[in-house]
Amino acid sequence: MPAEGKRSMGGRTSVTDRVEAALAAIEAAGPEAQRTFTKLYPDEARAAAAAADQRRAFGHTLGPLDGVIVSIKDLLDVRGEPTAAGSIISRAAPPAAEDAPVVQRLRAAGAVIIGRTTMSEYAYSGLGLNPHTGTPGCVADPTRAPGGSSSGAGVSAGHGWVDVAIGSDTGGSIRIPSAFNGLVGYKPSQGRVPTEGAFPLSFSLDTIGPLTRSVALAHATDAVLAGLAPSRLEALPVAGLRIGVMRGFLFAELDDVVGPAIEAGLARLAAAGARVVDVDLEAVTTLPGQIQSNGTIAAAEAAYIHRDTLDTRASDFDARVLARIRRGTEIPASVYVGMQRRREEAKRLADAAVADFDAVVAPTVPMVAPPIAPLEADVDLFNRVNLLALRNPSTFNFLDLPAASLPIELGQPLPVGLMVVGRRGRDADLFRVLAALEPLLAPAPRTKVV
Repeated sequence: MPAEGKRSMGGRTSVTDRVEAALAAIEAAGPEAQRTFTKLYPDEARAAAAAADQRRAFGHTLGPLDGVIVSIKDLLDVRGEPTAAGSIISRAAPPAAEDAPVVQRLRAAGAVIIGRTTMSEYAYSGLGLNPHTGTPGCVADPTRAPGGSSSGAGVSAGHGWVDVAIGSDTGGSIRIPSAFNGLVGYKPSQGRVPTEGAFPLSFSLDTIGPLTRSVALAHATDAVLAGLAPSRLEALPVAGLRIGVMRGFLFAELDDVVGPAIEAGLARLAAAGARVVDVDLEAVTTLPGQIQSNGTIAAAEAAYIHRDTLDTRASDFDARVLARIRRGTEIPASVYVGMQRRREEAKRLADAAVADFDAVVAPTVPMVAPPIAPLEADVDLFNRVNLLALRNPSTFNFLDLPAASLPIELGQPLPVGLMVVGRRGRDADLFRVLAALEPLLAPAPRTKVV
């Protein structure tokens, strides 16, 4: 069992004890936990924990996730249940015939799935608000937004109720809640992890990955999700790492917490011997906005996905989500095809732009988690803050580069994330970089327990 998992449950060695502690902590959290989970599986979790303990008693293991407590986002199919995806519209959908492939892989790896987590309706928000299920607060301050769309994922892992939360990321939906909740969040290269059995937001941009409290556990989970054999994670030496800092567009509008925290983090990397250099990638990082100036790929594809309910069930949508999807109905086919073709060229340009670096970095999100109440009260404010939250991470969904959010824990008052971006299809290399940077950015021992 990973040491990180033991820490998150107070050092207990029995999986059964850890599951009982998690369930007790979730129950004690009351309404906040109810806003975090759409469903719990206490009996199944206890059975899976007992099986893991039996394997351990005989010296057997199914791998690094055996006995690890996991939550899954509410857009993943679970056999016999409707896949609501954060919406009241889909609660009455036919039950899924099979578990999603990633859920099957988690079960086969011995993971203990404890529950399904809340999310922005149909995964279409970077802030995590949901009027149907309620909105859980971020772990540092429950009056602030959890980040989305994997809101419950970030909160369940941030509180230590689970060791790993599985989320999806179309424009930042893993990395934003990770930044807001002080977690490691990993968005893989597209196609690395199967998205079948996940309610789609965008066929072209969706990815699935983990939110955890350590790079090592994110690495182990990514391997399971990708169907790869477990492998040992060896951190690259920090000295000599080539780190490009993408100043300019991705550093605009930083708030007075994020800006200093990012600079302090970069200074630590440089002091440890990394070759931290400013790099001008504006010609590439601004391409997604330029190409999608007349509408976005995600909006066009979401409009197709929800074509049967946009009018017949309009009143049942979150109005903020409905407005975003409806914009996709206004995108002509010629514009959509043009965006897709130009995206392919942008991906090739991005590959060339990052080829000389071990990683390139930027703030995950320009601001710390914003207060929930003003966002709920003012649609215009919500739209502005939502777009700003999505700006940096969505760039790399469009360019299809693997990316992670690493927590910076250097004494700032609220969590901040550094986004670390690797080369397309070179996820294993990026994990070695992340393992090298992690202890420099978060040097204090992790003490968050149930």
